[in-house]
Amino acid sequence: MADPVFDPTDPTWLAHRYDRASDRILYRHVPRAMHGEGPFLTDELVGDRPQHIGSRSDAVAAARAQVAPVHFLFHSAFCGSTVLARAIDLPDYAMALSEPVLLNDIVGIRRRGEMAGPEIARLLDDALLLLARRWGPDETVVLKPSNIVAGLMGPMLALRPDARALLLYAPLPDFLASVARKGLWCRLWVRELLEGMLRERLVDLGFEPNDYFRLSDLQVAAVGWIAQHRLFATLAAAHPGRVFTLSSDRLMADPARALGALARRGFIPESAAAAGLLDANPAFRRHSKDGRDFSPEARALERAAADAAHGDEIAKVHDWARAVAASAGVALDLPAALLD
Repeated sequence: MADPVFDPTDPTWLAHRYDRASDRILYRHVPRAMHGEGPFLTDELVGDRPQHIGSRSDAVAAARAQVAPVHFLFHSAFCGSTVLARAIDLPDYAMALSEPVLLNDIVGIRRRGEMAGPEIARLLDDALLLLARRWGPDETVVLKPSNIVAGLMGPMLALRPDARALLLYAPLPDFLASVARKGLWCRLWVRELLEGMLRERLVDLGFEPNDYFRLSDLQVAAVGWIAQHRLFATLAAAHPGRVFTLSSDRLMADPARALGALARRGFIPESAAAAGLLDANPAFRRHSKDGRDFSPEARALERAAADAAHGDEIAKVHDWARAVAASAGVALDLPAALLD
């Protein structure tokens, strides 16, 4: 079968990577159905798909004719964000893009100091335009970036003044339990995440640089969570009526109600609710990473297993983190709740 013909206005041609040296965009052809085959839009999912490489200026000029309303799903990891993104994939109503790597490329350029602030802003604006190409006549696009994009949340909202954002987070004990349960790779990942936040000067909790070397893995995870929580609270305060917060336990307890609230706030057209598409959404009965059946009871069993194996460490780090947050003036309950 011949490769599909490239069309810069067609959103199935995902704007996947940015090459700064040549100022070009690498596209991968990713049909809508393929978005549900993996948790994230990484090379592991799309790396062998048909590709096209074109100039950034040409890409942006073509995309302007096919832009949908765009909103954001920011998250603190291990909070059901991938499940929620899949639930938002409602043909004819809304499409969610899960962790597009194009945004990660911009974070890397910013951290390495390869572009000045105004250049970064223009590149980010172009990336949002390319990722918001319309899938259907009345569809919105919801972008769920990786949480390494934390430092760009404010600029993204500033560049899209009509956009709304949901800040989804796991309660701190649940977040710590997930890190402990997932093992070595996750303990390394939270260190990498905190390192990036430190490089971007997003952490101000009273620690000296050498203090971080003395922290356990779960303490590092807690510091990153608190720093991101502060960012979330700042965003919610700065954008009343545009930015909403939701905890993973509230989402999983009543996903239909959460989806309905998102529809009322414009993330999803309210006509989706009228069509009955927000009730009993199948995404909440499948594991977000491997697609297997995953009921609320199965989630509870996973948490119980983590508590049995790591409960003492989780409890001690939770108490320590609460003291750190209180000392830094960071409230553990966020304002602007999506659900009453």
